[in-house]
Amino acid sequence: MAAIRSMSRLLTLRNLSTTLKRGYADEMSFTFASGNQVFYDGKSVKQVDVPSFSGSFGILPQHVPTLAVLKPGVVSVYENEGNVKKIFVSSGTVTINEDSSVQIIAEEAHPVENIDLSAAREILSKAQSQLSSAGNDQDKAEAEIAIEVGEALVKAVE
Repeated sequence: MAAIRSMSRLLTLRNLSTTLKRGYADEMSFTFASGNQVFYDGKSVKQVDVPSFSGSFGILPQHVPTLAVLKPGVVSVYENEGNVKKIFVSSGTVTINEDSSVQIIAEEAHPVENIDLSAAREILSKAQSQLSSAGNDQDKAEAEIAIEVGEALVKAVE
């Protein structure tokens, strides 16, 4: 019984030690990249808002460590200087580490100000046409994904 209590104290002290190491910070190290561009490479930022399949959520310094899948939508980055950068992502992952560092790896990403609304509407229209002419389940699934991305693109720039 004494061994169990000792082990319990050890685990409690280890957890406390880990918690104390995390400390408190007003900023977090942020890395954000896609196959076409690196947006942030370890830059210190105040907050990041991300679209996720479990719902959109904000990331602040000292956020609980998390892994999440990004859905099509806009990532908002609140920089220390007060600027807010909005970047559209088609999909990807977000990793929040114990040391308050955050990494976003996007399949495809583009600054919202660089997206042409008429081109976004055309992408959505083509995806809707693909869905109506889809002959099998795979084609339907691909068209539904394209529609989701197209709708998010249009919403991002409207």
